[in-house]
Order: sequence, then C-alpha cells, then structure tokens
Amino acid sequence: MRSSPRLSRRLSFIEPFYVMECAKAAAALSRGPLCDPKQGGRPMIFLNIGEPDFTAPPLVQEAAQRAIRDGSTQYTDACGLIALRERISSWYSQRFALDIAPERIVITAGASAALQLACLALIDPGDEVLLPDPGYPCNRHFVAAADGVAVLLPTTAADRFQLNANAVSQAWGDNTRGVLLASPSNPTGTSIAPAEMGRIVDVVRERGGFTIVDEIYLGLSHDERFSDSALRHGDDVISINSFSKYFSMTGWRLGWLVVPEALVPAIEKLSQNLFICPSSIAQHAALACFEPDSLAEYERRRLAFRARRDFLVPALNALGLTVPVEPDGAFYVWADCSAHSAHLPGGSWDFAFELMQRAQVGVTPGRDFGRHEPQRYLRLSYASSMEQLQQAMDRFRQLLS
Repeated sequence: MRSSPRLSRRLSFIEPFYVMECAKAAAALSRGPLCDPKQGGRPMIFLNIGEPDFTAPPLVQEAAQRAIRDGSTQYTDACGLIALRERISSWYSQRFALDIAPERIVITAGASAALQLACLALIDPGDEVLLPDPGYPCNRHFVAAADGVAVLLPTTAADRFQLNANAVSQAWGDNTRGVLLASPSNPTGTSIAPAEMGRIVDVVRERGGFTIVDEIYLGLSHDERFSDSALRHGDDVISINSFSKYFSMTGWRLGWLVVPEALVPAIEKLSQNLFICPSSIAQHAALACFEPDSLAEYERRRLAFRARRDFLVPALNALGLTVPVEPDGAFYVWADCSAHSAHLPGGSWDFAFELMQRAQVGVTPGRDFGRHEPQRYLRLSYASSMEQLQQAMDRFRQLLS
C-alpha cells in the first residue's frame, strides 16, 4: 500500500479559504428544493462573492477575439507587453497625476501572482509582516507561503478598520520586515486617508522596511478624500493592482505591480521561473481597457456601485445589521450582526448559514478575515444588481422581523 507524500510544514500556517467554503454551501443550496421554483422555492441571491456583475466591456472582448484571430497568443516578456505597461503608466498620469515609469510596472497573472512575487522577493524565513485585522485572508497566506510570519494587528471602527502610523510604530519589533496594507480594503470597503498613509510609509521607511499596498480596488472609490494611490508617497512604495475589479476582468487573471526600479530584475527573475508570462490574450485585451469608451463605461459602473452602496447601507442599519463605517470604496459592507447572532454558538458563522437556509441569501461570515471579533461581523458584497440587493433586503426584513 502506497503512503501519501509528506506535506510541507508551511501548509499548517495556511487556513482554509472559508469564503469559498461558504460559496460552495450557497451553490449547493441553490440546486436544492429551497431554491427550486417548481417546488415552491426561490432562487438564491449571492451577496457573498466579490465579483462584479458587469463583465469586460465590448472593446475589451473584441480585442481578445482579435488577438486570437491574429495569432497574438504566444509568450510575451515575463514583465508583460511594453505597450500595456505604457498604457498603465499613462492611466496613472491622467487619473492620479503620477509619473510612474513603464519600466517599474510588471504585468502579472492576476494580483495574486503580484502578491506572491512581492512576498518571495522581500521576505526571508521568520520575517514578520504587519497586517490589519480584519483583512483579506489570502494576503496573510502569501506571507506564510514565503515562510514569513503574518502579524495581525486589531483595528477598530474609529480607525476605519485600518492601521495607522502609531499602531505600526508600536508593533514594530526586531524581526519586523514590513507592512502589507489594503486600501480600499476587503472586507470593509474602507481606505486609509492619504495623510495617514504618508505617515505609515515614513515610519516604515525610517526602519528600513518595505510597504506593500494592495490597491486592487483603486478606481472604485466613492469619496474623493480617499481616492488617491499610495504611490504618491514615494518610489519605494510597492503597489499591487488588478484588472479584475475596476476593469471587470475577474476570470482573465491579469494584474500588475509597481515596484522600485532596483527591484524589477528580482521580480522579473521570479516571474520567469514561476509563471513564464501572464496570459498573452488577456494582455492584448487589456490594452482596450484604456480606450476612452471603455474608461467612460467604467465610470458609469463606478457610479452604479455607489448607488448600490447608498441603498444597502441604510437598509442594513434599519434591520439592526449595523454598518459601523460606511465603505468609501470597493463593493463590500462590513456589518455588525451581533444583535441577531449573539444567541448562536458560532455567531456570524451560524447566522450566515441561517440566512442562506431561511432567506436564500448567501453572505460571508467574518471568520475568514481575521481573529479580532470575527464572530460579530458579516461581509456583504454589493457587486450584484440593485434588483437583487432590494430582493435580499426584503427577505431579510421578512426573516428578522
């Protein structure tokens, strides 16, 4: 009888991705009698996954088809098409008045690959990296996959569920190597104010560390005060970005990172060995993201997301699912469900499954996103249509009243 191969120790530091476990449970319920109209059920409404209901706009789809037709499907440079790097550079210039050299931009196989490359390039075994709690779970797992130690710092509504310079300074220890932030954040939809971001960068810089900022929702801002890029604060800031969210290309798996010029050769070497290159078809398609018609469409979509937020937050508050901080970006709401879930042993975890089973609405419990009061919070995505959001709130109203 053959024995299974021994697994690496790093796997013990990487927890299951509970967001996807909940998604599978919601999908399974959606195929059962509770969601079958023929058996008196009603369709499941999915507010649990952060995927825009908008797909890639027409020019992007046409560019992909043209790339296939013309045979533009072979390997590209490991750092990506220079034309795409130049387009991204121009976008930073036009939208944020930032001068980002194309040579500092590396195209990657999604933001996940960008985070993996940055962590592998900067983290040695045992290095500690400071992250906010709550935060996107995969970010701490990228640190663990590089044999680093993710140090989660609890945050509160008073700080918009984000780290501040004082917290970073106090938590910095002998083994601390840097910080990994997210602005706007998943799961809270909140951002770090530009002035505070500058202070955090200064604290890290004084200690010789690195600052990585997950900016994959950059562009999906609903408040001008929080809409700037962290790249404003110096060439040593590393920004992670993606075509998935603002640019509506989730399944195309295309992202990028902006790094200091001196770091490009190291990132390129890792990319050559780990990925060879990002998808050539996705890259050729992404060139069309920056056409005027596409950019105009993205702005229309951003306004649609803002309208959904403006409906959802008051509706949740009225139901006792209190939103302690209004999201200023992305398409998530971090709601306190303790008024309805305090009697449940698993808190928000049990309550999320109750909402799935009794209201046929999929949401995500806080368990994935950290260790600071996860049982108290739910994450809801307003990436679904307004009609679906309205139906979901009607169902919540019927159940919770």
